Parts: sequence; structure tokens; C-alpha cells
Amino acid sequence: MISTSTAPGVYIQELPGPRIITPVGTSTAAFLGQAPDAGAHLNELVPVTNWSEFRTQFASADNAASTMLSHAVYGFFQNRGSRCFILNMKQGDSIAGNVNPRTGLKLLEENEEISIVAAPGYSDPASHEALIAHCEKMGSRVCILDPPMDVKNTELLKTVETAPIPKPPATSATPAATADKPPAGLRPRDSGFATFYYPYVYVADALSPKGDLVLVPPSGHMAGIWARTDGTRGVHKAPANEPVAGALNLAYRVTSEEQGELNSRGVNCIRFFPEEGILVWGARTLAVAGNEWQYLSVRRLFIMIEQSILRATKWIVFEPNNRTLWQTIRSEVSGFLRNVYRDGALMGASPEEAFFVKCDEETNPQESIDLGQVVTVVGIAPVKPAEFIMFKITQKAEGTQFETL
Repeated sequence: MISTSTAPGVYIQELPGPRIITPVGTSTAAFLGQAPDAGAHLNELVPVTNWSEFRTQFASADNAASTMLSHAVYGFFQNRGSRCFILNMKQGDSIAGNVNPRTGLKLLEENEEISIVAAPGYSDPASHEALIAHCEKMGSRVCILDPPMDVKNTELLKTVETAPIPKPPATSATPAATADKPPAGLRPRDSGFATFYYPYVYVADALSPKGDLVLVPPSGHMAGIWARTDGTRGVHKAPANEPVAGALNLAYRVTSEEQGELNSRGVNCIRFFPEEGILVWGARTLAVAGNEWQYLSVRRLFIMIEQSILRATKWIVFEPNNRTLWQTIRSEVSGFLRNVYRDGALMGASPEEAFFVKCDEETNPQESIDLGQVVTVVGIAPVKPAEFIMFKITQKAEGTQFETL
């Protein structure tokens, strides 16, 4: 507001500046499973920022024994993850069958901070499907899926898994010897919101006085590596060719030939190299090969951009839907994407080759205005210059809708 004064002197006038879109966080994980203290914060979503805090909250008993959940959390912090949420589930609870809105994956839906989801050691088809469906529904997070512990036949990792069929009772027509069938496959279904790592890793047990060597699922360590890469290089950097801190050995040594075949099917291998040690040697989602979402860094970068724009532009739904508003939207979103481009996350010799923002009469015809909708089309080039992945943002008082074009 401008004020006038008849007296001489110096006056300060505060004017509103342009809004700035800031990137949302991408490295907060959520881990589901059974804690060493079985009854600790049962069915509560509890944030922790270091291993000591986890021990105090979920493993305070003197005789607390490690679980798959505690191994994953320890691996997360070993690999420089900095913040995660813990959901301690009752022993025997199924992730897939948890439909209470205040438990399980339903509880995670209420938290916008989470961007990585894992259920360490849950390797059955139903759990995989529940995690994938959750991330696809939310659209703002990616899950890390674990294989079964003892997989020696890597051919099984190339074929999509199916739920087991109950064994029929033995009859004269179907003898018991032929009733059991080996699994057709162990790979989760195709999805651009899911990743799959193999094999399990050997680590020192953090809750064992002697530091016993134990075999643990890779999801916790991988989540930590994602967070570490986000912090050192940015979400656009593929979290691959990275050392796995805390890993002392592997349950299976993947060969170069096996690596090539598994990688083409979206299986991210953890490899041992004589000089470098144990490294993550893959960064793909489970999307079909050739799909625009097959690279993990592209999917996570897109989520960051999408969510950053969404959360910073909620105010526009109550503004007059006119050229002034459209110009403001173009200016703010372009300013944000220009910073993303300068960070090296988008491809192109110039910003024009790296992104575009369209919000004008064409995207907002009179019929959209009459419906109270503000429509913005954004294109970004995360892989090749001028090859845009486009999405449409439709904002209205009832909520915001994203649509990939």
C-alpha cells in the first residue's frame, strides 16, 4: 500500500515481489515393515533423521533383534540418507490387504513429503503390486522393490511374476508329485513408478554385539544412494556407478553377460568389481524398454518439476482467469525451469531447446474459463534437446489435474 506524508524525510514502501517456485525435496523415504520392538508406534508414521533416533524409537530393548526393516533403515543412513518415515506394522500384516485408511499404504497417502517408498523384504507378487499401485495412484513417488532372498537362476528375473495358484489336492488324476509348479517369473510388472534391484547384500548386523554377517534386501541401501546422489549431484543424476556403503559381499555375483540381459528388462544389478568394490550398476525403472519413463532419473526429475509447480501455483485458482494471470504463470514457471536448466538437468544449447511453457488463449478458451479452469502446457527435454516430454496442468478450485501429453 502507498502512503503519503506532508513531512520531509525517508519513507519505506514495501511492494510485493514476484513469486519464486522452489524445488520440492526428493530424498525423503518411507519404510514399511516390522520393527525390532514389535509394539513401538504401531501403525504410526514416525519421522527419523538418524540411526540413533531409530534405535531410541524402535529398538530400545536390550535384547532387540534386527529385522528387515531395521537393516534397511541402517543401510539408508549408512549411504547418507538424511530423513525417512517409519511405519511399524503388526507381525503378519499384509501390505496388500491393509485397507484401513489409518494404516499401511493408506497412511502414506496423507504425507506429501515422501518421495521414495520401500517395504524391505516383501518380495511376493501381492506386495509388489500394492507398492506399485500406491505410487502410480500418488504420482509423486517411486517405489524400490526387493527380489526374493535366494535367487540363483537369473532367468526368473526376466519374466513377470504372477500370484501363486493354490496347490490342488492330490488325486489319482493329479498325483502329488506333479501338483507343485516352479515360479514362472520373479520380475514385478511394468511400471514407470517402480524399480527392482538384485541381489541381496551381506552387511554387518548393527544390533548384534558381534556385528554378525547377515544377508539383507537391497532397498534400504538403494534409497540411501538415491538420497546421496540427490544431495551431491541433483535428482537428474542417475543413481548408478555408486558405491554401496556397508555392503561387504553379495548373495550372487552377476556376470557382464547376465547384467546386459537383466538391464534390458529393467532389473538394476548390484555388481562386484575387483578394483572399485560393490557398485550399483543400473538406474532403470520397470517401464517397457523404449518408454520415455524407462530411466529412473527422468521419472524422478519429472516428479520434482511437476510437484514443485503444483505446490507453488495453488494460489492461481482464485485469481481472475485473464491475460495478466497467464503472463504471470508463464513468467514464474519459466523462471523455475530456467534454474533447472542451469543446474544441468535439461538438455539443449539454449533454454528454448530445453523447455517451453504455454498458457494463453489457446490453452484457455472461453469454455475452460467458464468452467473455472486454468490450463498450462509444459514441455521439458530431459534426454535429448527439443524432444519434449509434455504435460498439461489443469487447476481449479476443486483440485489440480496432471496429464501427460
